[in-house]
Amino acid sequence: MGRLIVIEGLDGAGKRTLTDKLVAAFAERGAGVAKHAFPRYGASVTADLVRAGLHGELGGLGDEVYGMGVLYALDRLGARERLLADLDTHDVVLLDRYVASNAAYGAARLHEGADGAFAEWVRAIEVERFGMPVPHAQLLLRVTADLAAERARHREDSGERARDTWEADGGLQSRCAGVYDQLAAAAWLSPWHVVDGARGADTGELADALLA
Repeated sequence: MGRLIVIEGLDGAGKRTLTDKLVAAFAERGAGVAKHAFPRYGASVTADLVRAGLHGELGGLGDEVYGMGVLYALDRLGARERLLADLDTHDVVLLDRYVASNAAYGAARLHEGADGAFAEWVRAIEVERFGMPVPHAQLLLRVTADLAAERARHREDSGERARDTWEADGGLQSRCAGVYDQLAAAAWLSPWHVVDGARGADTGELADALLA
């Protein structure tokens, strides 16, 4: 059985860049790697509904925290068998976002902490009810909300991707950063490693630690 390793953090933290660097570092160490990203935009009807909600196209559902939480959870449920198959055939399955993203953003929207009712509801529905595999380790790519917002604006200005309503909400991003810190401190679901997203990480050392 392979190791399920998750990269978490704010939008604009640099998760995609870290994912690519870790894939290379694991490969250099002879580890077979499969990678996935959530939500699965373009590959999942549920994920595409998530995107519509983030851009204000689902009416009241996009504003309903638990409703959006269910859509995120159903998107992952649709990938469950693929994740389990990859864990059987690879040393590492590396994910860009997973269950903790649902907990962090939903709790932040409700002005709750990591020990609040929403994070527990996410754990209960995704892990207990849906049987999603529990991560071996989670990485918090920590950046300030201001830096994340600057990077998101740069992506938008360069034509790469328009910001959604959550990315444009500075207060939400700040609260979400706080919830992520709490999740990491509490070792929510699994041990967490905190990585400085502003300075970057020694991905070789990080890969060694995750494979140890």
